[in-house]
Amino acid sequence: QLQASGGGLVQAGGSLSLSCKSSGIILSTWSGNAVAWYRQSPGKQRELVATMSSGGTTNYADSVRGRFTISRDYGKSVVYLQMNSLKPEDTALYFCAVDRRSVPHREASEYRYWGQGTQLTVSS
Repeated sequence: QLQASGGGLVQAGGSLSLSCKSSGIILSTWSGNAVAWYRQSPGKQRELVATMSSGGTTNYADSVRGRFTISRDYGKSVVYLQMNSLKPEDTALYFCAVDRRSVPHREASEYRYWGQGTQLTVSS
């Protein structure tokens, strides 16, 4: 029900934009619930990268603040993650998720829908 795309290989300092398209999720759930991007590297726990409430309030992990921007198109049911000034430590599998409520949780277990993940690799 969530299809993430846009990952790839990029050099350090470069930019990339991820997209997450919803299908089959009713519009009221999509527009009324918070969304988030998580990432996971091999051997590490899933990390919360960015969130956006249903009202548009955003929050970021300290490691990406000022470099990443989360946004959403309510009409198209798409959430984006614009990533600039990429670093090798940003290399991970990135997941989009839809929360159970309008204000985002921090705990991954509280998210209702998950995308399949899209791989970002940043070379040094």
